[in-house]
Amino acid sequence: MPNTGMSHKLARAVGDHGEEIAANLASEWGWQIIERNWRCQWGEIDLVARDGSTLVVVEVKTRRSARFGAPVEAVTRAKLGRLRRLAWAYAREHKVQASLIRVDVIGIMLRPGAEPLVQHLRGVA
Repeated sequence: MPNTGMSHKLARAVGDHGEEIAANLASEWGWQIIERNWRCQWGEIDLVARDGSTLVVVEVKTRRSARFGAPVEAVTRAKLGRLRRLAWAYAREHKVQASLIRVDVIGIMLRPGAEPLVQHLRGVA
């Protein structure tokens, strides 16, 4: 993590809060949340959900300011490739029969005294 002046504990709390917001939104959209913070030897998936017959792997990026850009801008091409591999690893390990696997990114900008700004990018990888 780059040195942004934010402690690891605070960064984790911000990330956890963003993941909670994203999970609640996904549930409102009718998705079934299967797992949160699934880990394997190759990395971590923030949220695993079902959108109908589609297995959705979600990367959640949360920020408290735009100082370093929009949250979704923090998801690099390399990260997207890793998420795609993690999605297939999850499906294999859990014997998930998904007719389609999709990777989404949900960016959340926390704003003091206001509702968070949410950006949802579907099928990014």
